[in-house]
Amino acid sequence: MMDPRWRPTVNEREFIEQALQSDLRVDGRRPFDFRKLKIAFGREDGSAEVELGETRVMGYVTAQLVQPYKDRPNEGTLAIFTEFSPMADPAFEPGRPGEAAIELGRVIDRGLRSPDGCLVVLFLSKSLSVEFNEDSRWCHRESRAVDMESLCVVAGKHVWSVRVDLHILDNEGNLIDAANIAALAALSTFRRPECTVSGDDGQQVTVHDSEVRDPLPLTIHHLPIAVTFAYFGDGNIMVIDPTYKEEAVMGGRMTATINSNGDVCAIQKAGGEGVMSSVIMQCLRIASVKAADITSKIKREVDDYTTEKALQKVKRTPALVAKKVNVPDVTMEESTHSALENQASKAPNDGQQISKDPPAIPNDGKHEDTKPMLTESNPEVKSVLNSGTAGESDEVKESRSPKSLIDAVKPKHRRKKKQHGNS
Repeated sequence: MMDPRWRPTVNEREFIEQALQSDLRVDGRRPFDFRKLKIAFGREDGSAEVELGETRVMGYVTAQLVQPYKDRPNEGTLAIFTEFSPMADPAFEPGRPGEAAIELGRVIDRGLRSPDGCLVVLFLSKSLSVEFNEDSRWCHRESRAVDMESLCVVAGKHVWSVRVDLHILDNEGNLIDAANIAALAALSTFRRPECTVSGDDGQQVTVHDSEVRDPLPLTIHHLPIAVTFAYFGDGNIMVIDPTYKEEAVMGGRMTATINSNGDVCAIQKAGGEGVMSSVIMQCLRIASVKAADITSKIKREVDDYTTEKALQKVKRTPALVAKKVNVPDVTMEESTHSALENQASKAPNDGQQISKDPPAIPNDGKHEDTKPMLTESNPEVKSVLNSGTAGESDEVKESRSPKSLIDAVKPKHRRKKKQHGNS
């Protein structure tokens, strides 16, 4: 085990033990109360951060295609890796993982990985039968939480290898439970890429991008929850979720991995003082209740995360409403177009007036621009103007001169008299 950074004195040890005999703890909790649990998820699928009191652990899941083991050609693999950073605890040293890191990874791996000959032990039975190996520490009762056969792509050729990295961010006691919850939360939100098998021999594997095809979640049958008990005195006093100071004083520890159905997936006794079987049975009953509560907490947080991610992928169509910026432009175009239509409709009358009695028009740029527009819009006006310019008579020419403007308004008989007198 690692060297604790806080070494209790004799008085501190006696104070903690006497408080536990009175069903009191240093942080104010009851003996069978967990600290406040918080679960947060990252932006990417398969990442989760768990806060159990002041203990913080981050889990991250990745997967890649590898060749399967020869004795398991149609099953994928699952591996747990832990990283103890000196930032989390001064007792952690960088470099190769120590004994505590290896123990933490194995305890979580036993609760998740699918082994040979998995058996389920029910805690409701009168006697608990467990099998230990030579060092009397590792229990051979393991869980089939993650379906490894669903990770097979081509039997004997390609399978998915799932890797869970657990980073200890802050060590304030009970790293096993916090790391177990972080691993389960990360696995519940992980999505592996979808792949298809093609080719003449059926050995060519195509991995599709997440934008082409939606990734697939892992097949998780149940959530094995690790509940750690700390024993004090002669093993008659036990508490759940020990803190860092309680771990420095405890005489022994046992971790029971149980799902919400009450099935014992794994048991690990990390040495120390012996514990009676009746105490172990009591611990398993308490652990089943705590496992059900933690399972509902994880599922609720995962459902909220999945719903939020699904809403982000929904493409909302914009409302069919004109923007405020475009409204003045549309109005101006319509007004200009209507003005041109009104001017074109009035062009024939104006053309007749010009041909009969043209007014005195000043020679400026505005009227010069108006004349071509009228001739192009009204063909009658264009014909009248052309006839006046090409083959017009002398009378018309005189009437278009400034001297004939006065005579143009006189009656016809006066003009005839005037012409007769001139003759």
